[in-house]
Amino acid sequence: MEDDPTVFTTHSLPKDPRLLATVTNSYLGTQVYHHILHVSGVYNGAGGDTHRADVPSPLNVHLLAPACQGDSIEETFALDTKTGTFLHTLRGPDFLASHRIYAHRVLSHLLVSSVSIGHLGSTSQPITVYLQADFTPHSPDLALHLGPDFRGARYLYGRTLVPEEPGGSRPEVHMLWTPVPPSLTLSEAEEQTQTWDFLTVVGGSKEEAEGHFLEAASLQGAGALYSSHADAWGSLWEACALDLVGSFPLQQTLRGCLYYTLSALPHLGASEPFHGLSPGGLSNGRQGQCYWGHIFWDQDFWMFPSILLLDPEAARSILEYRVRTLGGALLNAEELGFQGAKFAWESASSGREVCPEEIYGTQEIHINGAVMLAFQLYYQATQDLQLFQEAGGWNVVRAVADFWCSRVTWCAEEQNYHLRGVMPPDEYHSGVNNSVYTNVIAQTSLHFAADLARDLGQPVPEQWAKVAEKIKVPFDPERNYHPEFDGYEPGETVKQADVVLLGYPVPYPLSLDVRRKNLEIYEAVTSSEGPAMSWSMFAVGWMELKEMEKAHAQLRKCFSNISEPFKVWTENADGSGAVNFLTGMGGFLQAALFGFTGFRITRAGLTFDPTCSAEVRSMRVTGVSYLGNRLCFSFSEEMVTIVVTASEQAGALPLEVELRTSGKRLPLSLGHKVSFPITAGRIQRLP
Repeated sequence: MEDDPTVFTTHSLPKDPRLLATVTNSYLGTQVYHHILHVSGVYNGAGGDTHRADVPSPLNVHLLAPACQGDSIEETFALDTKTGTFLHTLRGPDFLASHRIYAHRVLSHLLVSSVSIGHLGSTSQPITVYLQADFTPHSPDLALHLGPDFRGARYLYGRTLVPEEPGGSRPEVHMLWTPVPPSLTLSEAEEQTQTWDFLTVVGGSKEEAEGHFLEAASLQGAGALYSSHADAWGSLWEACALDLVGSFPLQQTLRGCLYYTLSALPHLGASEPFHGLSPGGLSNGRQGQCYWGHIFWDQDFWMFPSILLLDPEAARSILEYRVRTLGGALLNAEELGFQGAKFAWESASSGREVCPEEIYGTQEIHINGAVMLAFQLYYQATQDLQLFQEAGGWNVVRAVADFWCSRVTWCAEEQNYHLRGVMPPDEYHSGVNNSVYTNVIAQTSLHFAADLARDLGQPVPEQWAKVAEKIKVPFDPERNYHPEFDGYEPGETVKQADVVLLGYPVPYPLSLDVRRKNLEIYEAVTSSEGPAMSWSMFAVGWMELKEMEKAHAQLRKCFSNISEPFKVWTENADGSGAVNFLTGMGGFLQAALFGFTGFRITRAGLTFDPTCSAEVRSMRVTGVSYLGNRLCFSFSEEMVTIVVTASEQAGALPLEVELRTSGKRLPLSLGHKVSFPITAGRIQRLP
């Protein structure tokens, strides 16, 4: 499998158990060979102590070879992204045994541990393998009790110990699992291969767990347990994929980023609420680990754009999490003495601030802009009015706009509005005035709020337009760049991408000279100890300027954050910080999906400006979603090809492509390929 970028194979596991592969879906997540699992939305602890509750995992099982085989065993471990499966294989002279672990893609309440034994060659002697299970039905976060067995499954239930807020809910966990025996034997009288499935089902009530267990048992009885899961992953990859001709490490990295991100999202048609994406994903987040499973701006700013482009239904689920937690955001703003909503720097179930350190919750107000930008991009890409008119989206947009207007201070001396005492994305600096990133994202929020209000027939408060027009945007005309904040001097070290986020992902117009100067000044002073996603944004900036060697130099820095063999990202290059760092993966995906292609989601259309390089000679993006249509977008050094492959919904808007240089307009009809020499352009509604 060494030439297959979709399967990550090794003969030995990493020594650091944090770097083991993860298997997750939108409801359950675990690392392989780990003694705990996590359930979406199930937190324990009050306020800043809130963290994902540890649930004991029956999947912590190791497959051991027959003792008589000695040193003749070939052992492999593989993460197969095609099927969302972790596979441990033992091959001997006369047998093949495998242990498959997966979080079911269709039945999101189900985790499966499956063992297969088969004869090799003409031999038919009995084969016995051993299973070393480590399971203790206890948790530091739940009051657990053993209940009566159900259809051959053991039953464990309980609720969290401490609510997030006084008097708040304490979620229940109900788990059914089929226990693993100490050994399994394929006798000589049996078929060539035999498989045993061991199920773990988790629900929020006994009835829910039993219902999902019966669904799983039904699939198991029909022999479709694994195939239904693998087929769902196959359909997902057919619907959205990113393929390139060029660097093999780049192919593998992109595939790993897509796998870990897509595995965390709800499947098509999922009905239960989605509780957001934390930096370490659902497999991590216990007390003191990976930011405790809290939701940051990482979700809305670093992960959301790529998700939106490939899976708008999942993107909407992310926005619905913000709608559901708006009540907490309103209280956060009120406690700080402001109007509107202030989304928590770290949130869990309620939307109240659960960051253990007060300074971040009170000063990193730019999270409001990240939330608003996600709503803006979604609206521009989908024109989904229902979310805003009926499902609460407008309430979020209006509340954030009101917050910005109450948070600014008028400066009579400069005749503009200031945002004082903030912390920018660069967390090395706190309590600064007029963070250029924060002020611009606030301005962007207010412009969108006004535009949306007009589209919805809502009144536009005069203050929104006034603050947007008059908010200070620091700029140094002598050096021709944007100082990070009032008083910033070139050469001061910054923690992570900050000013370079202007232009992309924040849609702020910059001349090419200013864009270049911002990149040059901040690239030189961004800390090498900062988080992984920064370099991807520098890469996007250099791609805008068609400086592909500089762009790839930045992308190569990301590889220091990727651990072999399962392509698990760490937040920092030295291996510290959050593990399975979806934020870094999100930045890297944006470098591919918005950098190489030049995609930009705008009010006028989906613009593109593709660029090839020595490391990316051609690229195909399958499943680009725009205005209810699915497109395949591909380009090489010579040509661009676009085809509308499907209309996702009734009334999907017909599209055309307009080429920038010539102004030529080509209709995009379903199933019909449109090709033209490589150039920039825009996909837009057909007039």
